[in-house]
Amino acid sequence: MSDSIERLYASVLAARAADSEASRTARLMRDGISKMAKKVAEEAVEVSIDAVAGNRRAGPRKRRSNLQSRCAMGRVGRYAP
Repeated sequence: MSDSIERLYASVLAARAADSEASRTARLMRDGISKMAKKVAEEAVEVSIDAVAGNRRAGPRKRRSNLQSRCAMGRVGRYAP
């Protein structure tokens, strides 16, 4: 795993244990894998629309980052002990 992926994974593991009232990540993970999958799909659609439109502003970069984060959350939620 690359260093940035390892940091993201560690961040998601830490967020999973956080208070769900204060952490959107913790709340989403407590909502379960189906909710996380829905969020991955939503982010993927937004990234795809930006790519087709040729949108290169800061928003698309944030959406790609969100997509990576949601994928990591799904992996942690599904496979991490």
